[in-house]
Amino acid sequence: MSTPHADVASVTAWVGDATKAPSMHNAQPWKFLYSPVSGVLQLRMDTTRAMPRTDSTTRGAHLSCGAALFNLRVAAARAGWTAAIGPVPDSADPVLLATVAFSQSAETEAVSELYPAIGGRRSSREPFTDEPVPDALLDELGGAARSEGASLSVLGPWQVDAVLDVVDEAEQDESLSREARDEIARWTGAGAGSSEGIPASSFGPSRHDGRAPVRDFAVGRPVPDRRTAVFERFPCLAVLGTSQDRRQDWLLAGQALERVLLQATLDGLSTSLNSQALERTDLRWVLRDPRAHASSGFPQMLLRLGYGPAVPATPRRAVSDVLEVRGDQPS
Repeated sequence: MSTPHADVASVTAWVGDATKAPSMHNAQPWKFLYSPVSGVLQLRMDTTRAMPRTDSTTRGAHLSCGAALFNLRVAAARAGWTAAIGPVPDSADPVLLATVAFSQSAETEAVSELYPAIGGRRSSREPFTDEPVPDALLDELGGAARSEGASLSVLGPWQVDAVLDVVDEAEQDESLSREARDEIARWTGAGAGSSEGIPASSFGPSRHDGRAPVRDFAVGRPVPDRRTAVFERFPCLAVLGTSQDRRQDWLLAGQALERVLLQATLDGLSTSLNSQALERTDLRWVLRDPRAHASSGFPQMLLRLGYGPAVPATPRRAVSDVLEVRGDQPS
């Protein structure tokens, strides 16, 4: 008796949840290809959404696709299916990032508990309060990263100062680069009705004071009715890291990142991501903690954690734009 494959309607719903993952500039650099006959779903990088200036290695795109892959795992687990990830990336097919085979499971995977957070997770560019994040929650987030083979290092005060100096340097360099500004402008500032990028309404306020590392996507462009605000002077920051720095490690980091973000959402935390310093090789390594365990030797993302106001979701492309179903339906 053959093992039943997941039906197209179920896979379509899971892909819809996958696309709610965060991505660099909300470019959504993923494509999915499903074969109902084999029951295998491919996750592929959409190279039309590449960012040659700010993501020349495609590390950021891999992280984004890894986050989408984790959401897919969570959604399938909630429906009683296990998602087995195949051994890729494959150097012979660099845009093929993962293959996923689904099998029905009598036992629900623990990740299914994160499903309610998929629709509520947001990247906040608002100020956070001064309320400290409890150590117990930070430890829980560290455990979430370790569950996916990565690490989350919460920065101490002196580390925060050093990292913020690096972010400031990256921000200044970005403001002086016409190529970087043009690339960011391509993906930000769109009006209502756009299904991609970061709309101007999601830029958040400009910083009047404070040192929280919140990227200013206006990059010098006027934004009507934009307010100013005071951000945290002592932000709670953490660095997500991996033990190696290959393409498969970037994909792993994306899954770990999303697991951390979903857990933080369930815990009532607001989160934001900052990759400015990580986009430059010479600055990226400054974020390494020489005292940290080898599992965090390669920094992949800077996270800001705290308590802030609710923010709206950024737009997403329709599932029909990112999912292709090939082959005949199984008999």
